[in-house]
Amino acid sequence: MKLRSLLVMLFLAGSASVALSSQDIPDQYPGSVLYQKPVEVIPHVWSAIGATAPPTYENAGHNNNLSFIVTKGGVVVFNAGASFKLAEALHQEIKKVTDQPVKLVINENGQGHAMLGNSYWKKQGVKILAHEDAKEAFANDAPQSLERHKRILKERAEGTEIVGPDETFSDKHEFEMGGVKMVAINSGPAHSPGDIALWLPAQKLVISGDMAFHERMPPIFAETGTADWLESWENFEALGALYVIPGHGHPTNMDQVRRYTKDYLVYLRGKIAEHIEKGGTLQDAYYVDQSPYEHLDTFKELATRNAGRVFEQMEFE
Repeated sequence: MKLRSLLVMLFLAGSASVALSSQDIPDQYPGSVLYQKPVEVIPHVWSAIGATAPPTYENAGHNNNLSFIVTKGGVVVFNAGASFKLAEALHQEIKKVTDQPVKLVINENGQGHAMLGNSYWKKQGVKILAHEDAKEAFANDAPQSLERHKRILKERAEGTEIVGPDETFSDKHEFEMGGVKMVAINSGPAHSPGDIALWLPAQKLVISGDMAFHERMPPIFAETGTADWLESWENFEALGALYVIPGHGHPTNMDQVRRYTKDYLVYLRGKIAEHIEKGGTLQDAYYVDQSPYEHLDTFKELATRNAGRVFEQMEFE
């Protein structure tokens, strides 16, 4: 059995014991600025799995998943990447797989590691699609995000400029390329403004974007409404996906991303609700028990921050 096929089977089995990503491994593909070489998850659907860690110089800001679908009519890329050079590196890998041109890039949301690579794809003449809320969020946050990436990535950020999407949508955008039907879907408010997933109904595969996390703790931002995220999750899960390429972590199945996304949000909100019921303060809320999730990457960076933000939300719900 080919190594790739074996790895895919292990990933989709959802066993944490076989997870190969780690917050402690700085780079798994030294010959490229990509953190990992793309793997074929199912036939014709590939993903370069990012580091389950914050952006660093070593991982070149590749700490989310950069995926692409190869069809007889062209290639669709999901996520532009965090820089010009990262997008260029992904394109080089795509060219090793197919002679088909990249015809569409989809930004999963308005975060820097989803959109800053647009500057490369725009130069290639590729159309860029995003949710209308993601476009607005990127327009507001892009200067700060670019400066942060330049500070972290140094020369690896060279060539990166602020370029927004060419086209936006609100609820969903259905299209077909090379006989493959795809649907870009906004399931509702979730992790960040304009989060979308890409659904391939015939393949029963969803590229979830930041709707779903695996192997690392989901960050809860100031603008993240956890109650809204849980409501939107029901729309996401109703797709009935068999295969899930999450926003972060290796390809897996719905049971695993539910465990580390929905179940985590339910758990944390439950702990905070108990804390509020007992008259607990924000200062003490930071330290509610999250030990069932301490094995996840970014736990040390995010657990206390997440708890504080959920307290601030739930205090007035």
